[in-house]
Amino acid sequence: MPRTVFCKKYQKELEGLDAPPYPGPKGQDIFDNVSKQAWQEWQNHQTMLINEKQLSLMDPEARKYLQQEMDKFLAGEDYDKAEGYVPPSE
Repeated sequence: MPRTVFCKKYQKELEGLDAPPYPGPKGQDIFDNVSKQAWQEWQNHQTMLINEKQLSLMDPEARKYLQQEMDKFLAGEDYDKAEGYVPPSE
């Protein structure tokens, strides 16, 4: 039976992650309070932001920006979207 967490993004019990996504307190907080679904959605959104805004992960400012957007996204707050992004049609 999969592990469940009360997801802070969706405000309901959902399947949790299998392991913390990164080390330290931040990774543990995500493991304890973010569902697998929300984390997967964040990873897809993060990839879109990196591509559409042409961010370099070598740039400390880009990493700081992504961290701030991740916190907003996972908390269910208003987060940045890529301007002019049009999802591919089915």
